[in-house]
Amino acid sequence: MENTDDPHRDLPDLPDLPDLPDPRTPLARLAADAWRLTDGVPRAVLGIAGPPGTGKSTLARALAERLGAGAAYLPLDGFHLSNDQLARLGLTDRKGSEPSFDVAGYVALLRRVLDDPAHDIYVPDYDRTLHEPIAARHRVAPTARLVITEGNYLACDLPGWRTAHDLMAACWYLDSPVKVRQQRLVERQLAGGRSPEEAAGWVAANDAPNGELVEKSRERCGRILSTIGMDMFN
Repeated sequence: MENTDDPHRDLPDLPDLPDLPDPRTPLARLAADAWRLTDGVPRAVLGIAGPPGTGKSTLARALAERLGAGAAYLPLDGFHLSNDQLARLGLTDRKGSEPSFDVAGYVALLRRVLDDPAHDIYVPDYDRTLHEPIAARHRVAPTARLVITEGNYLACDLPGWRTAHDLMAACWYLDSPVKVRQQRLVERQLAGGRSPEEAAGWVAANDAPNGELVEKSRERCGRILSTIGMDMFN
């Protein structure tokens, strides 16, 4: 008798990824490797960690897009504390640092996406125009057997983050040259309205130490990816 309660019964045969353009491309190969994490389980979580400015969100979104209905995107940035809460905690000048995230809320959502694959689950994001987190920008649909999450601190050996890491079927580390990261981060701050001097100061005082913390988590990741010498996002 057919099980009509199975949310994945109509999912296309994704393990072989027959519809991926040019399976020889780095992104296609990564997508195939990511999909293998779902073997034998209703749903799996893939984490992508790395310092600020490496391109984690770009890669995560690209993988989710390649995998189509079988995957969903869950950014850590949705768990930024609001500006009001940062002010209350005295963290306004450390926005983006490890304590400026709601790690308990992030862990709770990871648990929910694993425990409740039969229902839509809405996911927050960070809006770089509003400079605030916003609710329900993304959706984990019942068809999503792989949830791709990304963020700086996913592999950090710290309270809360250890629990998040344990919920992931795999955690990959994305790296890029320091100069490339710094340029991207300065451009991000300029786009957010800071002057060149303010942007450079913010990167030096905030993003750089955040990156140093994240680099210590590298060895806790099962795979190291680099953007050097290839465009893995196309």
